[in-house]
Amino acid sequence: MTRVLLFGVFMITLSVACKKKNSVPDPNPNPGPDTTHFDPAVDPPVANTIGFFLDQWQPKSFMPPDFIASGLPVSGGPIIEINPSSIITKVPKSVFGNNANLWMTQIVTEASLMNDIRNLHSGNIIRFPGGSISDVFFWNAPKDVKPANAPDSLVQANGTKVPAGFWYGKNQESWTFSVDNYYSLLQQTGNQGLITINYGYARYGTGSNPVAAAAHLAADWVRFDNGRTKYWEIGNENFGDWEAGYRIDLSKNQDGQTEYVSGQLYGQHFKVFADSMRKAAQETGHTIYIGAVTSESAPLSWWTNTAKNWNSGLFGASGSTPDYYVVHNYYTNYQTNAGVAEILATPSTVTKNMMDYVKQQLTGAGLPIKPIVLNEWNITSQGSMQQVSHINGMHADMVLGEALKNQFGMTSRWDLANDWSNGNDHGMFSQGGEPGVAKWTARPAFYHMYYFQKMIGDRLVTSTVIGNNALYAYASSYSSGEVGAILLNTSANATTVQLKFKNFIPGGRVYWYALTGGTDNGDFSRKVIINGNAPTQVAGGPTNYPDIKAFSALVSAGSTINIPLAARSSVYVVVEKK
Repeated sequence: MTRVLLFGVFMITLSVACKKKNSVPDPNPNPGPDTTHFDPAVDPPVANTIGFFLDQWQPKSFMPPDFIASGLPVSGGPIIEINPSSIITKVPKSVFGNNANLWMTQIVTEASLMNDIRNLHSGNIIRFPGGSISDVFFWNAPKDVKPANAPDSLVQANGTKVPAGFWYGKNQESWTFSVDNYYSLLQQTGNQGLITINYGYARYGTGSNPVAAAAHLAADWVRFDNGRTKYWEIGNENFGDWEAGYRIDLSKNQDGQTEYVSGQLYGQHFKVFADSMRKAAQETGHTIYIGAVTSESAPLSWWTNTAKNWNSGLFGASGSTPDYYVVHNYYTNYQTNAGVAEILATPSTVTKNMMDYVKQQLTGAGLPIKPIVLNEWNITSQGSMQQVSHINGMHADMVLGEALKNQFGMTSRWDLANDWSNGNDHGMFSQGGEPGVAKWTARPAFYHMYYFQKMIGDRLVTSTVIGNNALYAYASSYSSGEVGAILLNTSANATTVQLKFKNFIPGGRVYWYALTGGTDNGDFSRKVIINGNAPTQVAGGPTNYPDIKAFSALVSAGSTINIPLAARSSVYVVVEKK
């Protein structure tokens, strides 16, 4: 069974720091001809569920980091077998995305934050303007200047009316995030955009043709964007009774829409949006890709009928119009005080189930499989500061690994900054209000995602864990020849694993970074310790993370490599070839 395995922190007395070396002399100066047979490593066809998200793929060469010489155990227990000739997929950069939002303030003047985001992403996705807020967002309007055909109030699922609470893209006040500064964020950090269009306006608009008005607004954004953004989607979780436009005031509607949205109605409207937006892109000489909101799992007991029938209605009405399909998932049971084992059990099952379900639904509808993206994900567990913990960082590693294994085209974690709420905070960075923690301090998930990207190669390859169900492994290869592995130990007991290889002879050096939690806050430490380097604050990680040296050991050609894994730790390893 393929599982993720974690390298624990190997805390031993270190020898003197050494200069980087990429290889060591062969202990046998006259080895004779090498008759080792390797199966060829052949790239498989690009999975339909990834598709054009691999268009920007580039080969990756491993750059050996500065290191501190260390030793490795002489024996190990469970085995992790890695086969770099068995390629699962090339690694799309788009799988390492994140979400911005409209309440994270005008962040582009925050130098340390911009530097951290730049270090984290390096060309990945940042989604905007957020989740549900997208369906009440007028991208080109000054503050409090709504369109004439937008109502003053919106209808909630229970039929009550509330003030509309629209948000405006030209609002330059310090507490919000303008469209111009979103583009500045992308430019400063070298990232790409994914823009979520206001679909709700097509529902609650009071004009004679609200769908055409909303589609025109979307097309105008495409024109203004002028090719800067490839990826767009129409609406956010529109099957949900929490979304603006789920239920409308029929007395204000002029085009005969139903009171409640349905997948069929959304699919019909999707085609209008897509037609207008593609024409706008053609006018500017660019190609864009447009995603449709999709239900991610079989209906649950509490779902409304709209949600239960969403996919069948959507697929029947939209046909092959969408370029890709969008799912969201927050993995754990909603707002329960889940423990470590429950949280870390979710990525391997939930991620696969989502992919299998959407593919089955598309096939059942007689439609081709197209890219599938997970552009919101996190956990909702709360009560023990789970969301800001090292454990949630491990969960992030596992979601990324499972998304690659299951060949998602893109993922974007929710979100860059949110609200402290006594530790029930999805934000990757502290936005203030957190006792003893400076504003924009990076949370543990940041460091896990940073090292995942730093140490993964350009191809995901097969890995098998033998002898311990608490271990997980995500292996990769580099075009420059090295093999990497992200290893996780989800248990409360330390162990040592043996790395064994097929179609690869290790030799030279092995490099690794080990991330563990601290002793604070019980099972859910708010700290992350990297190769023994701890944060100076009560939470977060060491701010000098780009300069932390790897641990490194020499390995004999073809030898087994034994890696110690601390309890509940993530280890990121790269092994040189002979």
